[in-house]
Amino acid sequence: MNASLVEQLVQARGIESEYTDAWGTRAVIKQESKEKILAAMGYPVHDEAALIEKVNDEAEQSWLCVVEPVTVVRTGSVTRLLFKLPIDFANDPLVLKISQGNRVIQEFEFVAVEQELIAAVEIRDVEIQQYAFEFNEELDMGYYKIELFEKGVEEALGEGKLIVAPQECYKQQALIQGKKMWGPSIQLYCVRSARNWGVGDFNDLKVLIDKVADRGADFVGLNPIHALYPNNADACSPYSPSSRRWLNVIYIDVQSVVGFNESKDVQKLVASDDFIAQLNLAKQTNDVDYGSVMDLKLKALKPLYSFFVANEVSKNTKTAKAFADFKLLGGDSLKQMATFDAIQDSFKAEGKFIGDNWGWPVWPEGFRDYDSEDVKSFAKAHSDLVDFYMYLQFVAAQQLEDVDQLAKAKGMAIGTYRDLAVGVSEGSTEIWANKDLYRTDASVGAPPDVLGPLGQNWGLPPMDPVRLYQQAYQPIIDLFRANMHACGALRIDHVMALLRLWWVPAGESAKEGTYVYYPVDDLLAILALESHLNKCSIIGEDLGTVPDNIVGKLKENGIHSYKVFFFEQAEDGGFYSPKHYVEQAMATLTTHDMPTLIGYWHCKDLELGQQLGLYEGEELIKNLYADRIHAKQCILDSLHGHNSLPEEIGKDANEVPMTQALNYGMQIHMAKGASALLSLQLEDWLQMDMPVNIPGTSSEYPNWRRKLSTNLEDIFSINEINHLTNELTKARQSAS
Repeated sequence: MNASLVEQLVQARGIESEYTDAWGTRAVIKQESKEKILAAMGYPVHDEAALIEKVNDEAEQSWLCVVEPVTVVRTGSVTRLLFKLPIDFANDPLVLKISQGNRVIQEFEFVAVEQELIAAVEIRDVEIQQYAFEFNEELDMGYYKIELFEKGVEEALGEGKLIVAPQECYKQQALIQGKKMWGPSIQLYCVRSARNWGVGDFNDLKVLIDKVADRGADFVGLNPIHALYPNNADACSPYSPSSRRWLNVIYIDVQSVVGFNESKDVQKLVASDDFIAQLNLAKQTNDVDYGSVMDLKLKALKPLYSFFVANEVSKNTKTAKAFADFKLLGGDSLKQMATFDAIQDSFKAEGKFIGDNWGWPVWPEGFRDYDSEDVKSFAKAHSDLVDFYMYLQFVAAQQLEDVDQLAKAKGMAIGTYRDLAVGVSEGSTEIWANKDLYRTDASVGAPPDVLGPLGQNWGLPPMDPVRLYQQAYQPIIDLFRANMHACGALRIDHVMALLRLWWVPAGESAKEGTYVYYPVDDLLAILALESHLNKCSIIGEDLGTVPDNIVGKLKENGIHSYKVFFFEQAEDGGFYSPKHYVEQAMATLTTHDMPTLIGYWHCKDLELGQQLGLYEGEELIKNLYADRIHAKQCILDSLHGHNSLPEEIGKDANEVPMTQALNYGMQIHMAKGASALLSLQLEDWLQMDMPVNIPGTSSEYPNWRRKLSTNLEDIFSINEINHLTNELTKARQSAS
């Protein structure tokens, strides 16, 4: 094999050869790992002739592309467009048209040879020259179509997309004015209430917003609410969705759906003994029974859809027109999502075992591609079922919009913040419908770090950055836009993915992966643009192995950093005062991937990790416990040093348990900090000890299932919690 060619390809495709790990040491990537990533990208690395042919073919195709698929610029800067033309066109007058919708915004006439010549190559005995054309005329931020014509010729030589983005992301006026805000963060599925059906829903979210807004909160933070699998509901990780553009329909409050009280079929169903027994069991379990809850909701929603068709669609009511508009706006993506769910529903009804029905990779051959004839025939034969799943997305979207309207009516500066997962699972709708974009022979993960000493493999095939560019970034535009809808802020999980992602070759451990780089400046520009178009501020979860060259970019682009108290330590182990945190940040004590405050203080996470085999060797375990004692002592020292704890709480970490006074004292200590946003978990208000997720596990622990210990209606009847929220509001006001 030509080692030089492989290395050139490694560099050209943004594959990292070494990096600085979470402990600040240099880590070198194995040659074998880099070659496996190239293979995952589709390169025949073990066949030199085939590899050379593929590389040459890609180069040729690139040079034959007259207009770049997409060009991204910022407002206030010179627009520089690149064109590749056969030498015969060098002296011909050319016309460049820039349009938006059906309107031409700008038109330029120029001769290529009079512009800057960038490069030239010979393709099939024809010299191709690349030129740069620049203009200073200011364009408003937005999306434009570029077309290049020979003067006097109607057919374009080529076309592409021009994206004009603002300098930084949007911020609400309250953020600009320096208001210090707080709000609770929740895993919505964890919420118990007297009304819900065994999983938190959008009505519960409205109740929570109503309660906390009255107590001074400016937002409620959500876990990802992306679409999962209605007919494989136990695949419940919110970070392994089927589609990040659509919603998880399990969050629909069925009792609020049009027709619930009027439909005789639905009322008969919910009054039946079997339904009531199943519902009561789903409500009483300590862990969410996703399969049972989704079964209950689908049983009720199908007759509600029939009621909708008979009473709304047939009469072409205002709601029916809204549904028709929703489907039109959803386009191919909505049809893909609905068709996928309908196929899985149909197979389930036929008795297909979930092992043969968990996603498209195990479906019959004819169904493994959205564009196949079998899928087209299915969609036509089952049009009502496909329409039903589009209807579910419509209902979910309406209920989420109602939540957003309530938050605005309550005067919350932000309302809800949504959470964007880093990828989709292998068997997902997104990959099924756009296989060219994703690399299924690799998975996204993380190298070994403090949270995951063995590294992490998340089972999420990555987008290919070259394919993303060739698709003019449309998938990422759609993704950002969908997740900024009906909210005031978007938290981007693992925001470093905009710069680089840890790719793990299929079948390998996380340690065998490497970083692959993405067009970070373009992606940040698109993020800023969609942020302004949707009036949505941005929070970037920048934990783990964070390269220096992303920190400054995030700050410059107006993205709020993510500051977790337990990670904000000096070299001697001491904890920085939250008053010294950066202002452009969201601060928090703990996260969904970490233990609760009680769990941390009482080392429940270390006990669980030991039981589940997450730590290798007695020496490591001994060191982890020693580090925890030291950290707890430093926390006490810091809290007492800032007068954040009453004197009756001791100063020796070996003797001080996690009490309510210490728990709430830590939360108020954070509220006095400098960061613009403070997010606190309901689990810590309720002094719960078990985590909702343990990174690095799947079936070993019931991840994403643990419910809150107290019904939502009862939380705000607890005097201590009301006192806490009052103190949080006062502390935030004093910090402003």
